[in-house]
Amino acid sequence: MAAKDDPIIIKKYANRRLYNTGTSTYVTLEDLAEMVKKGEEFTVQDAKTGDDITHPVLTQIIFELENKDGQNMLPIPFLRQLIAFYGDQMQMIVPSFLEQSMIAFSKEQERFREQMKGAIGKSPLDVMKIATPIKALEEQTRRNMEMFQNAMRLFTPFPPAASNGTAAAAPEPARKEAPEKSGDDLQELKEQIAAMQRKLDTMS
Repeated sequence: MAAKDDPIIIKKYANRRLYNTGTSTYVTLEDLAEMVKKGEEFTVQDAKTGDDITHPVLTQIIFELENKDGQNMLPIPFLRQLIAFYGDQMQMIVPSFLEQSMIAFSKEQERFREQMKGAIGKSPLDVMKIATPIKALEEQTRRNMEMFQNAMRLFTPFPPAASNGTAAAAPEPARKEAPEKSGDDLQELKEQIAAMQRKLDTMS
């Protein structure tokens, strides 16, 4: 029997049905989304193989939510940029950056909610002061995006795409003379990524 603090095991069967072993009931993706919102930890396992398939199931939940009218949160430019990072040398640092950014955003959100609760029953003037943390939250998001974009420029060997959607070509001589990365260059890149990760950790 699983310990009280252990994640709930969700079994996924070949017929795509999901079974909550904690409540001994079948659940849907919407039920799992509600569990996430409530902070309930769970792990999804393939009922036949026992493989951990939590990641693809959570991704499927996001897909379902994004396709509901009025609920999409991921802007198209962000999705395009995210897709572009797959297979790129920056792919290894993107997950950590997104995770740290969401942690920082969640902390600001919680602080905002606490201030909203404290404003209940107070004068309209006190309620108007809530605009300050909202601006702080927007500013934090802007700084995160600026830092991420600067990181992209640091590790991207060629200029970013032009505004018309076509990639800006690097000077022909530089393209021909650019040597292949040696082991030392790769090690230096890893060290730079590690340094950037430490900076992200301090920001959180």
